Amino acid sequence: MDQDSVHMVAASKVPILKPGEYELWRMRIEQYIQMVDYSLWEVIENGNAPPITKLVEGVETIIAPIAAEEKAQKRLELKAISTLLMGIPNEHQLKFNSIKDAMSLLQAVEKRFGGNAATKKTQRNLLKKHYKIFTASSLEVLDQTFDRLQKLISQLEIHGETISQEDVNQKVLRSLSPKWNTHTIVWRNKPEIDTLSLDDLYKNLKIYEPEVKGTLSSSTNTQIVAFVSSNSTSSTNGAVTSALGATTTSPQATAVNSTTINNLSDAVICALFTSQPNSSQLENEDLQQIYHDDLEEMDLR
Repeated sequence: MDQDSVHMVAASKVPILKPGEYELWRMRIEQYIQMVDYSLWEVIENGNAPPITKLVEGVETIIAPIAAEEKAQKRLELKAISTLLMGIPNEHQLKFNSIKDAMSLLQAVEKRFGGNAATKKTQRNLLKKHYKIFTASSLEVLDQTFDRLQKLISQLEIHGETISQEDVNQKVLRSLSPKWNTHTIVWRNKPEIDTLSLDDLYKNLKIYEPEVKGTLSSSTNTQIVAFVSSNSTSSTNGAVTSALGATTTSPQATAVNSTTINNLSDAVICALFTSQPNSSQLENEDLQQIYHDDLEEMDLR
């Protein structure tokens, strides 16, 4: 695959400029272009190559470039411009499409989206506020929490804010939901928490995530029993409570016979599995499988 083909394949991954994130985009677009073709970034950063001149009888004369070199330079310029334009949102394309110089194009984008000193100060203060109130959502996994925090820290650093490693680590441990308390309390008091990298802290916490999820599942099962008890009719309420109690907590599971289970309302069972908005489809399927397994076991008895 030649260089032109590589450029076309990579074009779909160009970082897109988002409102209020010019500094972050500027860093990413530079890294991206240098990775695709470093010569493109040289064109953007330094502009077109200056014309070659020589003295002829004491007069400085511009030497016409060789056709091949001129074409190669023109192609680089067009690639650099097209790459920058692909990183600009569609609604702003017309504002910059008329600029035919890559260096001038980047300068115009910075002037339009980079903001003045007052704007940058406002953005910095807003990011500091977001960091101060940062907390993990009960619906997201550990990966998502760390990803959000790392992006926030990166934006703060771009705006000149430096956060100590100890503060970052403590922020992570304080932001996790209460179901993590058993582990976060221990880690907050470890001496190495002051210097431990964010990646290492993530790896250590990741070990406990299955255990934390297991605790959450147990809590969900308790809520299911409460739901069935409160929503079933008076005629089936006793059967539902007895059946679920036998399969979850009671050691006397054999006391529930197949006749009692067969009388259980299909509407109640359906509501049981569909009323959990925070549960995944896989969890509902697992609960249904457990229910049917219990029925088969009781029928055999």
